[in-house]
Amino acid sequence: MSEVLACIDGSTTASAVCDYAVWASQRLQTSLTLLHVLDKTQYPQRSDLSGIIGLGTREHLLEELASVDQQHSKRALEQSHLILETAQARAIQAGISAPLMRQRHGSLVESLAAFEESIRLLVIGRHSATNDNVSEHVGSQLENVIRTVQRPALITCGDFLAPQSYLFAYDGSFTARKALQMVASSPLLQGLHCHLLMVGSDRTACDALLNEAAQVINTSAGEVTIAWREADVEPSIRTYQLQHKVDLLVMGAYGHSRIRQLLLGSTTSQLIASSICPLLILR
Repeated sequence: MSEVLACIDGSTTASAVCDYAVWASQRLQTSLTLLHVLDKTQYPQRSDLSGIIGLGTREHLLEELASVDQQHSKRALEQSHLILETAQARAIQAGISAPLMRQRHGSLVESLAAFEESIRLLVIGRHSATNDNVSEHVGSQLENVIRTVQRPALITCGDFLAPQSYLFAYDGSFTARKALQMVASSPLLQGLHCHLLMVGSDRTACDALLNEAAQVINTSAGEVTIAWREADVEPSIRTYQLQHKVDLLVMGAYGHSRIRQLLLGSTTSQLIASSICPLLILR
């Protein structure tokens, strides 16, 4: 695993994805690759027009239809290249010396699977209802990407803001401790203010676990704040984000608590949609 891979499309999220990918690449001191996927359902490379011959279609009309199909594919390729070139120029201006450009045909998940072994961090944008519909397949497949690709993923929302703090949703499980150790050993969030938040009914037990977690992350974080909440997980996280103006939410993709149910159950999309800041999902 050696690269930050940014999923770039033609929507309004592309700039933030590029900027967060640049930030991550510089923090991790690793290469940056910009990926644009031409979805095969939106940009067919060749249509099967042979079926209409039986309806008495003339040969020249069949040729015209084939030509239109080819022109459509050509325009899609040109648009894809322009999107990548624009993102590449933005990354270079931000200080990345040689960002790579990759263009793929197929579904987003299939394309990411092809690069999975080399991905250190995946950066992808979250689309909202107010976003334009250009290349909306990136947004619509977001949950599928998170469930399928076995690499850490940074999900962007809104404009780029270099993170100064992050909220780690902690549940005391083995996987949560492992995720916290990943954060502590990585340069990505080193020196930032870490907020450790735990949701549970037993405050005494939660405080004990939070203090243990604080010792783990204290060597990496610039400052550590621990917090306990008794309410439901999702509203507790959202309220804490708002109150403390947290720049980034960090969560493990697997666990054995209500947080696990929240991430892997039917409310996954709600969590992604409700967050007011980018999310870093750890595997």
